[in-house]
Amino acid sequence: MALVDIIRNAMLAGFGVQEKVKEFVDELVKKGELNESQGAKLVKEWADKAEKNTEDITNSLNDLVKKAIEKMKFPLRDDVDKLTEQVNALSERVKKLEEAGRQNP
Repeated sequence: MALVDIIRNAMLAGFGVQEKVKEFVDELVKKGELNESQGAKLVKEWADKAEKNTEDITNSLNDLVKKAIEKMKFPLRDDVDKLTEQVNALSERVKKLEEAGRQNP
């Protein structure tokens, strides 16, 4: 299973859990064990915590991918940009030298 599939499945499971928490809190409100404002507060606290956990997981995955790319020695965007600038500069120099050679046979 690819990493993307694992992440997608985890997020879908998280959405399912969120729905179950809301249903559970709604049941507690119906039974009178919580009032509506307590239920809403509980659901909001859980959603906030779930969002923070999602952000933490995303950051961890980003760090993991970045470290993996560094270990594989893939060039970074800055490296590619610098090389592109150098190639463009060299191309201009070659073009000028070719033009100068045509003018001075």
